[in-house]
Parts: sequence; structure tokens; C-alpha cells
Amino acid sequence: MPTPHYGQPRYRAIAEELRERIESGVLAPGALLPAESALAAEFEAARGTVRQAIAALREAGLVATEHGRGTYATPRCEPGLDRGSETETQQRQVAADAELAALFAVEVGVALVEQQSLTRTNGVVGTVVRTYRLLQTEQ
Repeated sequence: MPTPHYGQPRYRAIAEELRERIESGVLAPGALLPAESALAAEFEAARGTVRQAIAALREAGLVATEHGRGTYATPRCEPGLDRGSETETQQRQVAADAELAALFAVEVGVALVEQQSLTRTNGVVGTVVRTYRLLQTEQ
């Protein structure tokens, strides 16, 4: 279904629609977003446009992409709603394996930063989300 964008970039209109789905609970925390090809068909947009929309949501902290698994709606921690829920985030430097190197268009072994967010509710692990980015080096 096409979205009216009235002067704003198409990817922002798509990102806003997906944001509404996430915030309203249609896409629950931890839920897998539809594949890029499915979103491209739904919004009658190019895959590159859909990728831009997902990137905007990732920057806003609404989704996380896990290599080889897909893109997930991230858990929202709202004060007072679930006092038994906690999120732990760890970050470490890793060497790019063949798959990550191909995704980032770098050589195998290049330094990446892996961030892992683990959410527990009442002590039980609910979600684990890993994201990767290139290590920023000062030159």
C-alpha cells in the first residue's frame, strides 16, 4: 500500500508507518519485521528506500538488526510498566568473519564493534539482540 509523503522523503514516510506499528504494539518488542522484499512490495517502494527507512528506525533505537537473523523491534523500557524487567548491554571488539566482512564490504579480520543487549523479565531472558558497526579509529 503506498503511503502519501507530501514533500517528505519516501523512506521517512515508510519509517513513520513502521514506527507507529512498533509503538502501538502491532509489532511487539522482539518481533521480527517483515523482509525487505515484503516491505518493498507492501509500500510499492524500492528495496533501497526500505533499507533507508529501516536505517532511520535503527538510529532512533526502535529496531536492531542481527546478522543472519533479521531486523527486530527493540524492547522499550518504560518506567513503572514492568518493574521486573531489566536490560543489560555489553560491547566488545570482534574480528569480522566472512559473512560480516561481506556485509560491511571489508576484509576478513577487520575490527568491528559488537553490541549485545539482553533483556530479562523477572530473571528470565526474553530477548538477545546483537548489532555490529565498524570500529571508528582516530587518524
